[in-house]
Amino acid sequence: MYFKKRMRDLREDRDLKQEDVAKILNITRQQYQLYESGKRKLPIDLLIALCEFYNVSSDYMLGFTDTLK
Repeated sequence: MYFKKRMRDLREDRDLKQEDVAKILNITRQQYQLYESGKRKLPIDLLIALCEFYNVSSDYMLGFTDTLK
């Protein structure tokens, strides 16, 4: 699952903690950790929010392309 690695890489590239991104998504750090680890499926609304926040395409986030936009 590419999105797990991409979620983590994008977060770490911006020197953000899981709790920072969780606040942006209006969820708990524990919920975010479950999404980032792949233990829980990421809802489409959160995928869209992450893509908008990181300014990347959903295709990039899901691993269909290596082009950010």
